[in-house]
Amino acid sequence: MAESTAGPLHAFLAGVGQDGRGRLAVDVLNFSDCDLEAVHDYIQWLFPLQSRSAAQPHSPILTLDEIAAIRADPRAVATLKAATERLLRFYRDTQWWLISHDHNHLRITRILHSLRLLVGPDEAIAFHKAILALHEAAGAPVNTRSLHFWAKAAGDVGP
Repeated sequence: MAESTAGPLHAFLAGVGQDGRGRLAVDVLNFSDCDLEAVHDYIQWLFPLQSRSAAQPHSPILTLDEIAAIRADPRAVATLKAATERLLRFYRDTQWWLISHDHNHLRITRILHSLRLLVGPDEAIAFHKAILALHEAAGAPVNTRSLHFWAKAAGDVGP
């Protein structure tokens, strides 16, 4: 790495480090919708958390130092915002996740948790509201358990 970073997740989000498969964040952001659906090891890098992923147990987890560094690094925050827009475009342009149960529901929960932790509650709530609008427009097919997890992850408990 050319620049000092607090760890692999910070480096990846800052655009100076690679994920476990040698991809830069920009590579993942340029995935097609089909790739976003079929590839299962990028979401832990784009939207990291402090807890281990059951789906990808070898993915790194956030440390307190990385959380502070990511929050303070405009490059990392910009990547998180770009990733949020890319995933929102994916959810707007695809319909297969709009069913009762789908693995994308877990991804949405992760995105909401990560946004709230690393960017702030406003970003998480905005993403949550956009996802709920897609859900409602599709006739409200998502199960109530997922909806509950999303609201809790976003911290969106207001009216």
